[in-house]
Amino acid sequence: MQKTVEIIRGDSESIAYELPVYRIEGSSAEAPAAYIQAALHGDELPGVVAIDALMPKLRKAEAEGRILGNLTIVPRANPIGFNQLHFHNMQGRFDLGTRVNYNREFPLLERPDVSLLPGDEIAMPADRRLKVRLLKLSVGHDIVLDLHCDDEGVAYLYVPEALWPAMADCAAAMGVDAVIHWGGQSGSSFDEASLHPWLQLAPEEARLNRRVVTTVEYRGTSDVNAETAEKDAEGIYRLLVARGVIADTTVAAPAPFAGVAQPITHIEMVKSPCSGAILYDVAPGEHIKAGTRIATIVHIPGEADSRVEVFAPQDGYILTRRSHRFTRAGDDLVKLVGVAPSADARSGALEA
Repeated sequence: MQKTVEIIRGDSESIAYELPVYRIEGSSAEAPAAYIQAALHGDELPGVVAIDALMPKLRKAEAEGRILGNLTIVPRANPIGFNQLHFHNMQGRFDLGTRVNYNREFPLLERPDVSLLPGDEIAMPADRRLKVRLLKLSVGHDIVLDLHCDDEGVAYLYVPEALWPAMADCAAAMGVDAVIHWGGQSGSSFDEASLHPWLQLAPEEARLNRRVVTTVEYRGTSDVNAETAEKDAEGIYRLLVARGVIADTTVAAPAPFAGVAQPITHIEMVKSPCSGAILYDVAPGEHIKAGTRIATIVHIPGEADSRVEVFAPQDGYILTRRSHRFTRAGDDLVKLVGVAPSADARSGALEA
């Protein structure tokens, strides 16, 4: 395993950020190559500890000569966001200089060729420089895993509709609870930018049947512990074995995926009608019926009519809910995976 350190120049003189990258060279030119990164949103740590738990497995496989395809691992993909602190709270979702989400506005290449990306000599803000560098590291890999997490939620995948249901084996291998497959544009998110160049090619060149591109949502921001990290590492390892990156006869082929799988148009972003404290009645992973009370908002505490109830618009599955317990009017309370399309159906990205 080789470690290198990429340097991302900051927006001012004397400011720079380090981006450690780990590589393992595979023994077979025909085997698929895999790229795995975590914490593109700097404060999302479940994927970071999952990669840390995965590394001993990769080192063992390398020592035993079982790595077939090239591997590139970036355990903490956003050193800029990781260093954005405000009163002890990390602000890792948006760049404070440009106000752009770190998982938006990646370059969309017309073919999988990193020479199309700008070089370091081009003037650009640091967050843009980081995005260009991450694409330079990842383009050319057959498997691209971008590890994130939600507020509070189950483990689930966002999968481009062009790769579903061919990626069902990956969802099963990783042991996730749900899959949301999406189409359209997602604001040039990393997964969109990773697949876009291949979609411009003829089918015989694109070879979409061997491609894996997904945003992995590893539960919630507080789900950072040894047990779940090991479980998630085992899931990634099973995927790498199933897709031929690693040889391991002790790992069984994935069973059929048995979790929830729906298009993104079925997601109900259930909003709060008013501000106040949230009293949730449902938790991620629950199947509920239309009309089930999702939450009660304590709007004007102390008043006789202080509480406002929020109900499910249709039958569905609770994918996520907010980790904080204060809401403003119009804020999203839960992501509900409905059995039918939402009246407010969205494509691409669900949130800013």
